[in-house]
Amino acid sequence: QVQLVESGGGLVQAGESLRLSCAASGRSFGSYVMGWFRQAPGKEREFVAGIKWSDGTTSYADSAKDRFTISRDNAKNIVYLQMNSLKPEDTAVYYCAANVFPFLQKESRYYKYWGQGTMVTVSS
Repeated sequence: QVQLVESGGGLVQAGESLRLSCAASGRSFGSYVMGWFRQAPGKEREFVAGIKWSDGTTSYADSAKDRFTISRDNAKNIVYLQMNSLKPEDTAVYYCAANVFPFLQKESRYYKYWGQGTMVTVSS
């Protein structure tokens, strides 16, 4: 059984940074794609960043490019999302997701495994 546990959310001011972590367990993730998604109140869940566990290939939403970095720690089975220069519009619940894909999937509906989410609030 795959389990994903996010941590690292919190309240920060605009311009500050946060690092989210997603601890993955339950199987070997070599064939998996790990995604970070977010959902703001009243909005649909959206893709933020993704990484192929096998080779570290990454992809970002336009809103995350140049500010966010996704990475993985193979030894610890943890995926990180480093978020810099945070803006109030980054306020959302951030979710980690996983599934086996041959490419870096950006559509949330195709992900099978989800964490419980961690809240990020950015004040202006």
